[in-house]
Amino acid sequence: MRGPAANAELALLLEVAGTPKPGNVDRRCDLETLRFEHFLAGAVGAREGLELAEDGAPIGDAFETAVLGMSEQSGGNTQFGCLLLLVPLVKAATAGDLSPRGVGEVCESTTVADAAGFYRAFEHVDVAVGDPPKGMDALDVHRGADAVPTLRERDLTLLDVMARSEDDANAREWHEGFPRTFRAAESIAADEGPITDRAARAFLDLLAETEDTLVRTQHGETVAREVWQRAGRIDSRAEAEEWADELVARGINPGTTADLTAAALFVALERGVEP
Repeated sequence: MRGPAANAELALLLEVAGTPKPGNVDRRCDLETLRFEHFLAGAVGAREGLELAEDGAPIGDAFETAVLGMSEQSGGNTQFGCLLLLVPLVKAATAGDLSPRGVGEVCESTTVADAAGFYRAFEHVDVAVGDPPKGMDALDVHRGADAVPTLRERDLTLLDVMARSEDDANAREWHEGFPRTFRAAESIAADEGPITDRAARAFLDLLAETEDTLVRTQHGETVAREVWQRAGRIDSRAEAEEWADELVARGINPGTTADLTAAALFVALERGVEP
């Protein structure tokens, strides 16, 4: 029987195997410098950190270890955002309460040391993030470990950091009890067919809900709104495949939506969905 860490690794593998996921790497689509194999290696590399989370290690330590392992492939950042969502979900599952309340309690229990681990993780891989919120220059994640003294001075836990980053969809999940993750997990469970196909459909549904954070960070609000609205008009696999080619050609990658899809797959697997 798979435990939470194994299901989290499997969720990462199933997420990247789902196709079509417009603009993202999948089993049929590589990007110019980021390939399917990089995501497979990243998922396997993250396993040690996911096991630490299952074994009760602090979130910051587990997350940093997972990111470090994920980064040990030649493609660069593959699953940083996925791991930010998966680590607290693994801890909630291990505690026996994989629910909005359960993961909320995990996030509320984070410490300044966990926030420090989160910042140190940015030193292991290049992550595309926007400018820090007003008044947060000293806590720009690009500063990595150099921001840790400020975290300690201001007594900021990892949940505090997430609450100050609500323009980011993954941070909102942390702050709000992972609502989109659990809704998408229910959709995957209610769907039929291969789980990789369900994952691709869940990805499109999530993308149609709101703007993708990574698209907005890399291309601006106008393009992010265009992608969000176009996703809501896709009503066939053929259309999704055609749009996938278009987004790849334009260099538009809705990566935050892929993070949420991986998290939803984990919840679905933990609740009994079998590949």
